[in-house]
Amino acid sequence: MTMKAQWDQISEKLQQKLDAGTYKAWIAPLKGQLEERELTLFASNRFVADWISSRLASTITMVAEETVGYPVVLKVRTATGQKRSSRPVKAETRVGSRSSGTPRPVQATFQSIELVSPAGKQPASAAKPAAKPAPAPKPASVSRAVEQLMFTMRAPETPRIVWRHAFENFIVGPCNDMAFAAARNVTLKTSPVGTLFLSSGPGLGKTHLVQAVGKALCEGCNRENPRVEYLTAESFANSFVQAARQRDFSQFKWRFHEADVLLLEDVHFLQGTEKIQIELLSAIKELQERGRRVVLTSSFSPRELNNVDSSLVSRFTSGFLACLEKPDRETRLRMLFDKAKQQNAVLPDDVAELLAERLSGDVRQLESCLHNLLLRARILNSPTTVDMAFEVLSQYALESPLFSLDSITSLVCEAFNLRSDQLAARSRKSNLVLARNTIFYLARKHTDLSLEAIGEHFCRKHSTVLKGIASVERELSRETSVGRQLATTLDRIEKRCR
Repeated sequence: MTMKAQWDQISEKLQQKLDAGTYKAWIAPLKGQLEERELTLFASNRFVADWISSRLASTITMVAEETVGYPVVLKVRTATGQKRSSRPVKAETRVGSRSSGTPRPVQATFQSIELVSPAGKQPASAAKPAAKPAPAPKPASVSRAVEQLMFTMRAPETPRIVWRHAFENFIVGPCNDMAFAAARNVTLKTSPVGTLFLSSGPGLGKTHLVQAVGKALCEGCNRENPRVEYLTAESFANSFVQAARQRDFSQFKWRFHEADVLLLEDVHFLQGTEKIQIELLSAIKELQERGRRVVLTSSFSPRELNNVDSSLVSRFTSGFLACLEKPDRETRLRMLFDKAKQQNAVLPDDVAELLAERLSGDVRQLESCLHNLLLRARILNSPTTVDMAFEVLSQYALESPLFSLDSITSLVCEAFNLRSDQLAARSRKSNLVLARNTIFYLARKHTDLSLEAIGEHFCRKHSTVLKGIASVERELSRETSVGRQLATTLDRIEKRCR
């Protein structure tokens, strides 16, 4: 088999593992060859080479080794031959790592509502300049406003955002009252705070509040089509990469520097991406100076972030910081009754008490269980009963004192057929890394341990724990075989902890 054919095989497997956008943006343009256990990839420019080395190297190495059946050393060079990575890549497999590749999107990526002229009078779709001969080169004195208008006239239309959440259906309790108040405050014209940073574990309401902010700002805006950018950090990174590949940043800068509102989720995925962090910092600076609204979310607080520029962290913390905690029992009860009311269903008190008692984890799980319960009652044309609730609850992982770091470690070792002492070793074999990351994820979700405490248990730094959690989150968000297998494994482990 030729060296090129081997790379083609590796590339095909990467296409199956990565989401379509990531593969098309990063892998497809690469040229590669495998010779004497050394896989050399040729990127179009230095930026792409740097990105591949820092974000996708582990995934590429793992897939390459699975394909050829022996260890390989990965080297990434520019098309001109400038080497970007000459040492063996440490094969700590980042489970589809949010830090390695790219996405979620865990939720659909939302783009701006519509590009409009700086005066806000005319949507991009309405601008139809008459056909004219190619204009002469612009003099350097052309005003910025004219340049922006010219760009707007040729900018493509983008779909409107369909906001799924609003402040009116957000249940407030001691766990989230400060975050709710801060989010509402950001939407006020007289608000002294224009930047909000929301942090919490999964399923506790970050996305709900971000969308509620976007909806309220759009409805209260005096412009017909305000420019709202709602997307994940990885989608922001992808936009930057596309601009870099095309060597044209005009549209990218217009999109993010001239927005009325920037709603950016999962900013922890930008850790270690120096150039993209610089662009985000520039965009946030511009928006803040113009008095625009910026709302950011993360699974981690700013102080927990690693490999993020200090100036960018400073911008994150320049506004209001709010953390959403797990809802208490009373708040969970109110959530259940409210959701049942939205579905025009009657939820008996004893059933609500049972669900609130047994499901003390994330809100998403609580809502999912209620939805399945009410759906079952409708299908059976039967009232909702406690017995029916017990049947539905048997399909969910319930909170329990068994959720400790030791119990989680024991169950993960059993699932991965490993010994606990192997997890604390320095080995970076893919199965060990995956098992450790799974423990990090479960410990963060089900215990109150800090990242430092979790890492110390396995002789790892808190930054390693953070990256591991992010990689599991990313893989779970993907519709790939690996993501589905991991989700199944997590579900089984969580059920065992009942």
